[in-house]
Amino acid sequence: MSSNVVVIAAHPDDEVLGCGGTIAKHVRNNDKVHVVILAEGLTSRHERRNREKIGQALAELEQSARKANKILGVSSLELHDFPDNRMDSLDLLDVVKVVENIIGKYRPEIIYTHHAGDVNIDHRRIHEAVIAACRPMPGCPVKKLLFFEVPSSTEWQVPGNVPYFMPGWFVNISETLDVKLKALGEYASEMRDWPHSRSIVAIKHQAHWRGASIGVEAAEAFMLGRNIE
Repeated sequence: MSSNVVVIAAHPDDEVLGCGGTIAKHVRNNDKVHVVILAEGLTSRHERRNREKIGQALAELEQSARKANKILGVSSLELHDFPDNRMDSLDLLDVVKVVENIIGKYRPEIIYTHHAGDVNIDHRRIHEAVIAACRPMPGCPVKKLLFFEVPSSTEWQVPGNVPYFMPGWFVNISETLDVKLKALGEYASEMRDWPHSRSIVAIKHQAHWRGASIGVEAAEAFMLGRNIE
């Protein structure tokens, strides 16, 4: 029986970095996967948010997102316009309302989103919004809530500052790692050279290490937020 799955990510490339192999596996299992990216991903690289000034770069990043998610095989992709790395300037309720609308639209049984302890502020705010929107009230469709790690954010946090990423949920992506890496190839502008942790070499190492942790070739790791059977 197929499931409805929603991935809620902050920026274009987070969805692939965090759970691209798992997305591809869901698709192979005939699940419907809907990817929602909430922030635009570029304007924080300038002193002020000026979308017009970098309009072409934003359009190219959006096109990269569409190509990457087509490779993964998702059923739909939504790109929203929250400010990049400035989501702490917003009322949390405004973000919660958007996530609630997403849940109402897709009625997912499974949601993947960011971990609470990432360095990136947008990741943390989205985590908080998803938790609030997924309150287990009567009629809530979400039965499984999982938090992924994002290289160059999750592991850059220091222990003791916030909740540390300690995965207890693993997905074997031995057969879909190549799909994840191909999708990341569409995000060339966002990737870095080795030994940066957001490099293709590092992503491969991470997948193989997570796989070795559970005795398979490659895996993605998650923290379980909630599971209702």
